[in-house]
Amino acid sequence: MAKINCAIYTRKSTERGLEMEFNSLQNQEEACKAYILSQAFNGWEYYKTFEDGGISGGTMERPGLQALLEEIRERNIQVVVVYKVDRLSRSIFDFHKMMQEFAKYECNFVSITQSFDTSNSMGKLTLNMLLSFAQFEREVSAERVRDKIAASKAKGLWMGGNLPLGYDLNDRHLVVNEPEAEIVRQVFQKYLEVQNMLGVAEWLNKQGIHTKKWVTKHSQRTRGGEPFKKNTVQRMLTNPVYLGKITHYRQNKIYNGVHKPIITRELWEQVQGVIRRRINDPNAFCHYKFHKTVLASKLYDDKGKKFRFTSSKSHRRKILYYYNGVGGHYLPVEQLDNFVLDMLRQTDLEKRINKCSLGLLRQHAKRLGTRII
Repeated sequence: MAKINCAIYTRKSTERGLEMEFNSLQNQEEACKAYILSQAFNGWEYYKTFEDGGISGGTMERPGLQALLEEIRERNIQVVVVYKVDRLSRSIFDFHKMMQEFAKYECNFVSITQSFDTSNSMGKLTLNMLLSFAQFEREVSAERVRDKIAASKAKGLWMGGNLPLGYDLNDRHLVVNEPEAEIVRQVFQKYLEVQNMLGVAEWLNKQGIHTKKWVTKHSQRTRGGEPFKKNTVQRMLTNPVYLGKITHYRQNKIYNGVHKPIITRELWEQVQGVIRRRINDPNAFCHYKFHKTVLASKLYDDKGKKFRFTSSKSHRRKILYYYNGVGGHYLPVEQLDNFVLDMLRQTDLEKRINKCSLGLLRQHAKRLGTRII
């Protein structure tokens, strides 16, 4: 009897519980191994286990999955065994791509808790139906999460992201860290003094002051603690969290937070006034004047918000962007302007060609004794 190599694939969407002595991945693996053993009379043998812990089933970018597919392409695996179909994928599109890959290399797929395999048409039909429900469940779950985040932000709660300098986190509530809060106030005052974000960043770095450093709750990874740059100073100076606000960027809304503000409304308005004046100052970017740009003061988003200028450095080269606010869109000035100019040149060329063609037609018509208006 020919030997059939069976690979096991296990997955868990979150990292929570993976540190336990017996976790979900091990439970899936043991159940699959028992099923393979029960099929020993068919020549089934356990080959290898591929696992992805803490990775969503909505993406194909999973190390364990990619290693599994590579082994299938080398024809080392004849059957892939999973605990449930949604462990392999929660996307119908991705799943069909994988099934095509499996079929190409004569590899079957078996889900042990749903009692079917892809070696027959009924199994394929059942599989697609189950996967449709799995994707529906994933999309509904995502909607519930988005609604929960929106509702929590409307109540003024912190719902994650990079922790701002000046605050610590306690049960989704921002608590003022007074030594850091004093640094934030100095940053706002310093910007009013020098009116230059890069200058403020250099001033902070000379004093050995870095961005907020914290440890993530679940993965225990250290974040932040890096030198200041112009864009990090800009984010600080334009972050309404320091006014006691919570921003929902997806809905473009700002709510009153339950945390205490660090700076006063008066100081905030003074700083925002300077930033607006600097944005509208044509001398702010002396190497790329506003009057040289095609879309200066002419570009708006779908909500009627005007795009401004900002910049960043890449490989010691300054790059300008059209920018429409915190959490908004960045459009590269040079590429967008060149695209518009190319379109204008093309339109002008077409007009000239049409004008030339019309002139030739008129001459021809005159020779024939007719006239074209």
